[in-house]
Amino acid sequence: MPTIAKKYTERQEQIAAFANALGHPVRVAILELLASQSCCYHGDLSEELPIANSTLSQHLKVLKDAGLIQGEINPPKTKYCINRQNYSLASQLFAGFFADSLATEFSKDGIVLCE
Repeated sequence: MPTIAKKYTERQEQIAAFANALGHPVRVAILELLASQSCCYHGDLSEELPIANSTLSQHLKVLKDAGLIQGEINPPKTKYCINRQNYSLASQLFAGFFADSLATEFSKDGIVLCE
């Protein structure tokens, strides 16, 4: 029996990649810290966040792989920046995703109303 592979749209794949990257509070904290900077962050993020360097490196890799940050993540060079283009794309995709969901009509009990 042949296996039928589900095909997801590029939009669905991108939303899922960004959502996965945002799926841990440490990664959210990293993004908030970097977004609050007027330029790229130079320094040791482990001084800002209460986690081990090895754990921090893993979280930075996830964010970089998703395209939400850019820069050098290997010591001794430390430079971290928000990838503004992808950050903007994530914002647009999530806004559209949630707006589309809110357009669905529900009953007072939260059940989707079908015609």
